[in-house]
Amino acid sequence: MELLIIITVLLYMLSAAGYFAFLFYQKEILYRAGFLLILAGFICHTLTIGTTFFTSGQFPARNLHETLSVAGWAIAGFFLVFQSRFKLKVLGIYAAPLISLVMVAVSAVPKTPIEPQGIFKSFWLISHVSAVFVGNAAFAMACGIGILYLIQEHGIKAKNPGFFFKRLPSLDMLDATGYTCIIVGFTFLTFGLITGFVYAKTVWGRFWSWDPKEVWSGITWLFYAALLHERLTVGWRGRRAAVMAIIGFAILLFTFLGVNFLLKGHHGGFTGV
Repeated sequence: MELLIIITVLLYMLSAAGYFAFLFYQKEILYRAGFLLILAGFICHTLTIGTTFFTSGQFPARNLHETLSVAGWAIAGFFLVFQSRFKLKVLGIYAAPLISLVMVAVSAVPKTPIEPQGIFKSFWLISHVSAVFVGNAAFAMACGIGILYLIQEHGIKAKNPGFFFKRLPSLDMLDATGYTCIIVGFTFLTFGLITGFVYAKTVWGRFWSWDPKEVWSGITWLFYAALLHERLTVGWRGRRAAVMAIIGFAILLFTFLGVNFLLKGHHGGFTGV
């Protein structure tokens, strides 16, 4: 198992190197190498998570080690699907290093022994966590696209486009694909919260208990809901939407990690769930 994790990390890191080489040299073979390496890493990653799931009989998000692993897996999977659909080749220079960083953290975090717990077999918990992870992955991509948008916009406004101008897509494409990621992320986050409410009812006897994780999940949902509302009604696009996508992901990171480390509640025993 440890060997498989090491192979996964190496494949993701090689993918990051391939994408950066593509950024500089703009050779199609380098792009394909980056994509295939991240695909290979995702396959190995899937085997790792699947093995843990079937050997334990429980959803592998029981501690920080497993939760970070599933988070990295979700980002990789979403990126592969997104890339296949939109062909935003340069996004790999953001996604591959991000996934690599997450997996390096996974390898560094101790894999503490875990006592079997029936809650990790709950249909509602598995649905809740899975949807939230996919939503988080979509928001992570929206953040990356927002960063690329700001870089491209700066080059255009500076009237000295420089290195990135010809290597990045148009502002319209970045804006549209970032918006797509927000919609997908919001949809999955909404489903994740709904299933989380049902799960909370079955375990604690109430849909809402003002647990810090619940509160910050609600804040995150409201933030992205406001972003979508303002885009549809006021026309928030371009730079403002890009900045908001980056801020939203920062809030999401605090909800995902910061709450567990800094605040106590029902979710304090295992990060991300």
